[in-house]
Amino acid sequence: MALIEIRDIHKRFGEHQVFSGLNLEVEEHQVVCLIGPSGCGKSTLLRCVNGLEEIDGGEIRIHDERITGPGVDVDALRRDVGIVFQAFNLFPHMTVLQNVMLAPMKVLRKSRHEAEQNAMALLTRIGLQHKASAYPDHLSGGQQQRVAIVRALAMGPMVLLLDEITSALDPELVSEVLNIVRDLAREGMTMLLATHEMGFAREVAAKICFLCEGTVHEEGAPEEIFGAPKKERTHAFLKRIIDAGRL
Repeated sequence: MALIEIRDIHKRFGEHQVFSGLNLEVEEHQVVCLIGPSGCGKSTLLRCVNGLEEIDGGEIRIHDERITGPGVDVDALRRDVGIVFQAFNLFPHMTVLQNVMLAPMKVLRKSRHEAEQNAMALLTRIGLQHKASAYPDHLSGGQQQRVAIVRALAMGPMVLLLDEITSALDPELVSEVLNIVRDLAREGMTMLLATHEMGFAREVAAKICFLCEGTVHEEGAPEEIFGAPKKERTHAFLKRIIDAGRL
């Protein structure tokens, strides 16, 4: 049984139909990359999995437990499902260390000492322990995004959702963020991520899902999707990516 099961979900914003019977599964310890044109619903899908958006039909299950619909404990869901956004969303009035410590203390009820020890261990792991007392506006964009990832990891999630985490970064800062994701993938973290970094998706993902017209239009291993896509719409999308020099 898959860790994440997305079954026949429907979602619309006003007259715009985002999903019309979308199905997707993510196995435990698997990295699944969502690709597709802008507006195809990649970010919305992540927000639905995290409970930030409600679906209009179908269901999403994690460990065979329904996480959508009435009666769901959204706070419990977000303890298990971490999300990192395009914007770093760090609290500007808190230091790096305080940003990482906040949720474990408030939500998990960890002691200040335990939260600080864990936060420092995570910051050391990504080489930012020397920035623990700095404020976010004193960090580069790449450093801020690395802190945002660590803040999500501090909750010990079973699933990590990553929403275009490099799109707001200068090109030279992208690699330092992607290196963290590579390390997490090697360690077996279950991840569902939306990305425009096609080379990275090809390298790190176990499965690629091409979203189009409200569904997963085509899915498969990276070598299948990037090397020999079966659907014409997938082929046309990737041709534009190749012509733009992004793959």
